[in-house]
Amino acid sequence: MTDSIDDHAPHPHIGGRGNALRALTAWRAESPGMPRVVVVTGDSGSGRSRLLTGFLMLCDPESRRRLELDRLDPSCVPPELPPPAASNARGLTAQQFLWALADHYELGVERTEDVYTVLAAARHPVSLVVLDVDQAGPVRHVDEASALVRHVLAPLAALDTVRLVAELPRHLVPELTEGLPAGTVQVIDLDEPHWADPEGLVRHAEAALKPSFAGLGLPFTDDPEERHALAAAVGRRAGTSPLVVQLAVQSILLAPDDFAPADAGGLPTSVGEALDLHAERLGADPRTLRLMLSPLALAESDVMPVHLWPRLASVVAGQDMSQVIADGMRLAAPFVQLVEQTADGDGESSERRLLRLLHPAIGDEIRAGLPNVRAAQARIAMALLEAVPEQDWGRADPYVRDHIAGHTLEAGLLPQLLTDPGLFVHADPVPLRAAVEAVPLELLGEPARTYLRIAPLLTRNEVSAAWRAALLETAFVEDGLPEYAEAVRRLGFELPWQTLWSVAVAGVSDVTVGGLPDAEGHAARVAVLVVPPGTPGAHVMDAEAEGNRSAVIIRDLEPSDHTGDRGDTRGAALDQVLRPSEEERAAAPLGLSRGADYLRVWDRASQEVVAALISDTPFTAADLSPDGILVVATAHGAKALRIRPADPAIAS
Repeated sequence: MTDSIDDHAPHPHIGGRGNALRALTAWRAESPGMPRVVVVTGDSGSGRSRLLTGFLMLCDPESRRRLELDRLDPSCVPPELPPPAASNARGLTAQQFLWALADHYELGVERTEDVYTVLAAARHPVSLVVLDVDQAGPVRHVDEASALVRHVLAPLAALDTVRLVAELPRHLVPELTEGLPAGTVQVIDLDEPHWADPEGLVRHAEAALKPSFAGLGLPFTDDPEERHALAAAVGRRAGTSPLVVQLAVQSILLAPDDFAPADAGGLPTSVGEALDLHAERLGADPRTLRLMLSPLALAESDVMPVHLWPRLASVVAGQDMSQVIADGMRLAAPFVQLVEQTADGDGESSERRLLRLLHPAIGDEIRAGLPNVRAAQARIAMALLEAVPEQDWGRADPYVRDHIAGHTLEAGLLPQLLTDPGLFVHADPVPLRAAVEAVPLELLGEPARTYLRIAPLLTRNEVSAAWRAALLETAFVEDGLPEYAEAVRRLGFELPWQTLWSVAVAGVSDVTVGGLPDAEGHAARVAVLVVPPGTPGAHVMDAEAEGNRSAVIIRDLEPSDHTGDRGDTRGAALDQVLRPSEEERAAAPLGLSRGADYLRVWDRASQEVVAALISDTPFTAADLSPDGILVVATAHGAKALRIRPADPAIAS
């Protein structure tokens, strides 16, 4: 069987790939003998994503209605079934991908590892198509694609209840397929002769050269025979790469006067040749073009603000590139895309002009040609740091704020950056967490370790910058870093609390706020922590039955000249602590609600939540004093927070 479409129309989006579409259609139809798992692979730029996008169009009811299905080869059209779930892995961590999968299938799991158990017990098989695995992860220097395949896709592929199509780079195919029973998986390598589509490449080139698309009155666009001859030459030179076809045609159309159709040597056979030939056609040094595009190739996001481009190109090149870029848009045009993004903030919307490479393979080619990627990233990182206004991360460009960690990671400089609480608070926690986790723990300073400890709370709950500040403030106190907690308080946020103290003691089973009378009859405000007997610093309380003996740690509720454990209470009994009466609690302005891993303090008058506290381990106890001091305990310790009225948005 060949890829020839014979008398049938080609797929309007793909323009070919008949053999691959037939295999995918058989997978969707669950045809006898068709493997349950299909892997689509090939070189970057071979059209993997394009193929699967076209296949999903044939599965989607709305898209099917817009296609003339009766003109297509019936063996390439999937049956009319509910469409398979489709997930794009671009930018996602393995954990994020699993949570998205759980949400799609409404699995109702509390842990990501439970996804596999629930899917294994499914009554009916589930179908899943995964695209862009090679672009997984929020930090490019971290190999999240391998983690996604190893820890997510391979376990899914092993489940008999999961029917999977995954688009993978070739080097990750064995990671997914090894260990699967014979007959379970089929590999579609788009660069192999059976799956390659030379006719489709020619059709692709010919369609792009038509006057209706090219908009040029040139012999090789207007004359059908010349157009077909040029398209055939472009396709022949491009081998198996639709990307090379696209770059070749765009270069020709941008500089038609400098192109000789009869000279096949003027057509590229690779992405690298497409870059160099285009530069030479415009009379430029190919190295200049590559230096222009280097910041986009080294970017830690698929887009970069246009205003940063000249500055970063200049630091990579070691010379001022601003005029070269201003004059060189025709030079860069075939390889970049301009993106307009609307950002909302403070009740207003603003347009951001962003730039990205046309395809990741262009970035791969440019990075491979740089003499020292690490040194280039170091120069970029310093330029980004200098672009932060007065080192105020709250005023930094979102790209700088959210992605400088990725640049410094590849430069080997990230530990030096992780000393500024402002960055911890303002940066997007997903890419920052991924970058910090990639650094060996022994290289991280204490504030970075604190950030790493609570990062799962920040990423799981998608919290605002104000809430990140509040959680970091209390985390720094917990870890004995009061100067960093104070630095967070100076960032300008109206925090919902101030953490007064924290004790790292295991096994706190109960907490009570109240008063403890002294010798003069005055009641000192204290927190009583019930802990296991034998806890260092705890005092054993008398009880009627020896088996009911308990131990307590009694602390001043607020810091004073006498702070910490109250050493004069060794002979005291728990019943000496004066607890607030029910009437006092009911009259207090604040109330307390508690769940397994969250606490909410709310204003009784307005019923609005003024503070919300979340924890990575369950709360074991909590109490709120009438004047608004919250004492909470987990298995690892206890802490006291003075609650103060705050913007309810912080707790939302």
